[in-house]
Amino acid sequence: MNRSYSIRHATEADIKTIHRLAEAIWAPTYSSILSQEQVDYMFGVIYAEDELAKQMQTEQTFLLLYEEDEPVGFAAYSLKDEPGGVYKLNKIYLLPGKQGKGYGKGLLSAVENEVKQLGANALDLNVNRYNKAKQFYERLNYHVHLEEDIPIGPYWMNDYVMRKEL
Repeated sequence: MNRSYSIRHATEADIKTIHRLAEAIWAPTYSSILSQEQVDYMFGVIYAEDELAKQMQTEQTFLLLYEEDEPVGFAAYSLKDEPGGVYKLNKIYLLPGKQGKGYGKGLLSAVENEVKQLGANALDLNVNRYNKAKQFYERLNYHVHLEEDIPIGPYWMNDYVMRKEL
């Protein structure tokens, strides 16, 4: 049974909450795909509180999803290609115990609606080629647009870029 959820824009006051959520989500999400060293390195590069603040100040809009009064997930998006009207979903994560309740779909729909209002024609996202989340995105009409290998420090992210026309 779905419990009630709500979504709101995050501010810099929410950085500690996003960091705590990421700590609880990051390792379970990636430990079967990446080495522990890579998981730890990438977490530090992306989710250190000062890095989250920079992301908010520069280009990313963050959303927080609450189940009743508890934060259980977050997403972030930014403009990718203004002339093409393409936005990018930079992050979307739910606590492992909260997956399968429709929250991810609701959070993704909220991002799609916001970027459409900003003039988006398409929304792109990156997903690791071995991440089972690829099937989730395919069910929501995303398709593999291209493959890319992204260096992150001494490591590589081997991703699909998936796209949905809006």
